[in-house]
Amino acid sequence: MAKKLCGTNYPLSICFIVVNEFCERFSYYGMKAVLTLYFLSYLKWDKDLSTAVYHAFSGLCYFTPILGALIADSWLGKFKTIIYLSIVYVIGHVIKSVGAIPTVGNKDVHIALSMLGLILIAFGTGGIKPCVAAFGGDQFDEDSMKERQKFFSIFYMSINAGSLLSTVITPVLRGDVKCFGEDCYALAFGVPAALMMVALAVFIFGSSLYKKNPPQGNILLQVCNCIGFAIKNRWNSSKSAPKRTHWLDWAEDKYSKRLIEEIRMVLRVLVLYIPLPMFWALFDQQGSRWTLQATRMNLAFGESFTIKPDQMQMLNALMILLFVPIFDLIIYPLVSLCRINIRPLRKMATGMIFAALAFGAATLVEVNVVKTVVEPAPAGKCLLQVYNLAGRDISVKVPDNDVFPDPIKDLQDLPNYETLLLEASSKVLGIAVTLSGKESVCEQTFEEQKAYSLIIYNTNSGIKCKMVEDYIKKNEDGNPNIRFFNTRPEPVNLTVGREQFYVPSDYSMTPNKSVDRGEYPSVNCSARPETCDSLNLGLLDFGASYTFILLQESGTIVAKRMEDVEANNVHIAWQIPQYVLLTAGEVMFSITGLEFSYSQAPTNMKSVLQAGWLLTVAFGNVIVLIVAEGAGLEQWKEFLLFAGLLLGVCVIFSIMAYFYTNNDPEQLDKIFLEDSRWDEDEDDNMKKKNEEIQLNKAGKSTRL
Repeated sequence: MAKKLCGTNYPLSICFIVVNEFCERFSYYGMKAVLTLYFLSYLKWDKDLSTAVYHAFSGLCYFTPILGALIADSWLGKFKTIIYLSIVYVIGHVIKSVGAIPTVGNKDVHIALSMLGLILIAFGTGGIKPCVAAFGGDQFDEDSMKERQKFFSIFYMSINAGSLLSTVITPVLRGDVKCFGEDCYALAFGVPAALMMVALAVFIFGSSLYKKNPPQGNILLQVCNCIGFAIKNRWNSSKSAPKRTHWLDWAEDKYSKRLIEEIRMVLRVLVLYIPLPMFWALFDQQGSRWTLQATRMNLAFGESFTIKPDQMQMLNALMILLFVPIFDLIIYPLVSLCRINIRPLRKMATGMIFAALAFGAATLVEVNVVKTVVEPAPAGKCLLQVYNLAGRDISVKVPDNDVFPDPIKDLQDLPNYETLLLEASSKVLGIAVTLSGKESVCEQTFEEQKAYSLIIYNTNSGIKCKMVEDYIKKNEDGNPNIRFFNTRPEPVNLTVGREQFYVPSDYSMTPNKSVDRGEYPSVNCSARPETCDSLNLGLLDFGASYTFILLQESGTIVAKRMEDVEANNVHIAWQIPQYVLLTAGEVMFSITGLEFSYSQAPTNMKSVLQAGWLLTVAFGNVIVLIVAEGAGLEQWKEFLLFAGLLLGVCVIFSIMAYFYTNNDPEQLDKIFLEDSRWDEDEDDNMKKKNEEIQLNKAGKSTRL
């Protein structure tokens, strides 16, 4: 007899299963939360490739559950399948973590290890997905229906708790801990790896307590064989063969009528699933496109608290926990009071509309976010801004370009980029600079699609020019970039946060470096003691790029700040409405869809519909992969495209739902129960007739 929890009718074994699920979900969602930024910041991929690989991984995670179900039901059983695939899962996490250590090989090695790790993780998490919940349900006796239902509620809570905590913690491990002078992705992946090891150890530790049912044969495989036989039989049949009511009826030569009718029911629901991947195409972009959007927003809540861009994903898990009871206890009953029939398919269509509205909100946010972004120059052009350090106003003329029409003031606060026409991949331009009526020409070589700063200063021998290439991209983690330009005859050493800057003398510029966002009222400065105690850099804000010009004033070094790229001025709170709308859509679409699938499936076909449901998630990620790599649209246009596509799909789904007739699995039981009784009566009659024939042959009658 199975051991029970003290004072309850719950098997003790479910404690190990619930803890296992919590740790596994922590490891999966924690790793996935920082995955897009890892591709961008660590592997240095562009946004489209990062998004495509992220969704390719997500899609694979939802294709592999079919493989896990086949292994469990046809070969190893649920327990061994969970054990073996969890080992694969752990190995994948470890390889992924090792690939994030900078000292382990070169970039190609990091990419190879990362891809191998992700493939193993996808097979691990997908393979055990259909097994763990079902294995937990197996622990209960047939007469423990209430306890089983409560278990699934607890199981669902453990999933969301693991997701919520991991999406809060792993971005902190990534950004607040530094490894090898960079964000610590090795730790951010290593902690989820450790949690997956704990999950495996906990599950194995409870081994002696589990009820382990042997493999029962895979119904999904049986369904595929039946469909394949029907198609083959129909193809090979002659034209004179009698027609069948339904194409599946061609399988009657080998399979029972009940199985064929059950498959027919399932196929009707699967056809209804065809439009559903578009919802998941939008939903799963929380971890990719929406996270990228967050990196270009203001992440500060007051002076003391800032959120990481990849932490915003925790809003979905948090609001799911809030919205499920609100919808069940308040919203749905209120809608019913208005005499509106809230059938499941109507809820799902409404969920699609909310998801489309979420992407409409994301579009509005994106339009405002990109206003602070410096767009790179197209082919045949470049960007140029001018720093005037000459002490007086100057005029700048660029051949064949109508730029800088007005005089440029001395040390103007906000240089602005102008687009230069090169009409070639590179070109030498003689830039005419006029100071106090005297003109000097500076010849500089420009290359297409690059950005430059032209620094003009005055010396005893006349006007001089120095040109440096600029880095105009905003950091993927949202931190600011800074650099220093030294006008003094002596070098300067500076410490800004964790970063060290050596600024050479005589009009030299340092490379750009990323520093933590924050106030820097007193930066350590090392030059001659009498000239450098500290420098006030002020607030270095999210996403900005600053150039600090070091000047000598009254025997002291001062830093004149220039903002090359504007700071992010759209607050991260503006993402909350899109998360609220998308989560509301998820509650109406996802939870309702699972309930609908369960109600429409015959008892032994529920796993088949569950597999079909998971495939809609997989194909949704494939859609994002195709759009991200193939469309080449601006981000706000891509958001708008997805919103429009989902609205169009919602119309198609609503039409399909209107003509859909609900399945009644219980009626199926009654029909075939009566048929089985009729068949038994017929068998009895046939037996009696045969006996009568035999008796008549012997000269006797059964009527005597």
